[in-house]
Amino acid sequence: MILSRTLFIYIGRQFLFWFVAVFLAMVAVIILIDAVELLRRSASKENASTAIITSMTLLRAPYLAQETIPFAAMFSSIITYFHLNRNHELVIIRSAGVSVWQFMLPAVLVVIMIGIAKVTLLNPLSSILLSQYEELEGRHFTGRSSLLAVSSSGIWLRQSYGEKGQAVIHAQSIQPDALELRDVILFLLEEEDRFSGRIDAKTAKLADGKWELTEAWLNGPEKPGRFVQTHSLKTDLTSEKIQDSFASPETVSFWSLPRFINILEETGFSALPHRLELHALLAEPFLLIAMVMIAASFSMRLSRRGGATLLLIMGVLTAFLLFIMTNVVHAIGLGGGVPVILAAWTPAGVSLMAGVALLLHLEDG
Repeated sequence: MILSRTLFIYIGRQFLFWFVAVFLAMVAVIILIDAVELLRRSASKENASTAIITSMTLLRAPYLAQETIPFAAMFSSIITYFHLNRNHELVIIRSAGVSVWQFMLPAVLVVIMIGIAKVTLLNPLSSILLSQYEELEGRHFTGRSSLLAVSSSGIWLRQSYGEKGQAVIHAQSIQPDALELRDVILFLLEEEDRFSGRIDAKTAKLADGKWELTEAWLNGPEKPGRFVQTHSLKTDLTSEKIQDSFASPETVSFWSLPRFINILEETGFSALPHRLELHALLAEPFLLIAMVMIAASFSMRLSRRGGATLLLIMGVLTAFLLFIMTNVVHAIGLGGGVPVILAAWTPAGVSLMAGVALLLHLEDG
C-alpha cells in the first residue's frame, strides 16, 4: 500500500512540531549556559559590561543553534514515533500494509529540508555573527584583535609601529613553515593614521621580534627612495599571534568557502580546516537522515516493551557517541591522518548505514 497524502502530512506535521519544540528548548538551555559562562569570564574584566555580554550571547546564538540541529532531529524522531506507537497508530498503519520505509519518508523529507536550510541560510547568518562575536571576545576578553586577512589581492597584516603608530603589511604569498612573506609592501602610519613611509621588499621573514627584509626600497614623504639589500623592522607579532588571528572555518559562509579555499591555497596557507568544514556541511542532510532512522528504530522497538526510560537513555547515549565519533574523525582529518573527504563524510556515512541496518532488522528481521 502507498502512504496516503493525509497520513503523510499527519506524520510530517507531528515530526515538525516536536522538532521545533525540542530545538527551541535545547537552544534556550544552551544560550542560558553560554550567557552564564560569559558572565563568569567577565567578572575580572572591567570593560565587559552587561550590554556587551548580552550582545555576545545573541551574536553566538545562531552558531549554537545550528550545532543543536542533529540532536534535535534525533530526539524529535524518538518522541514522534514513540507517541505514534504508544497510541497504537503505528500498529494500525502497519496493519494496512504500509512499510516502515513509507511512514519514515515524511520525517526524512522534513529533515532534508531542515538540513538544506541550515547549510544555505542559517550557516551564512551564523558565520557573519560569529565573526563579530570573536571580534568582541578578542577586544574584551582575550586581548587579541584580528591581525590577518586573506583576500584575492593577497595577504594583509597589521602590527604596532613605534609608540602609537601602525604598520600595514601586504604580501602576495607566504611560506607558512618559515613565515616568510613574498613581494611585500609595508605602509607605515603614525598617529591619526598619518602616512610616514613605505617599504617595498622582495621578502620579509619573521624572526625574533623583527621582520628581516631583503632587497628593500625605503620611501618617505618628500624623501627620495633608497635601496638597501637588507633591512629590519621591529614587530610584536609572533607565529602564534598570527595563527590565532586567522579566520576560523566557522566564520566563513558556506557560499564563500570554495572561493576562500582557493585564495588560501594560492597564497600558501593550508586550507585543510576550511575544506573539512565545506564537506562536513555538504554531509549535514545525510547525517540528519541517519539520526532520524536510528532514533525511529529505537522508539518503535522499545516502546512495545514499555521501555520509555531505556529509550531515552539509549537516545542520549547514541547522540553522545555520534558526537564523539564526529569530533574524533574530524580531528584525525585535520591532522592529516585520513583524507579530508573521508573524515567529513565518515560520520554521516556510518550513521546512515547503521540506521538502514537497524530498520532492515526491525522490518524484516
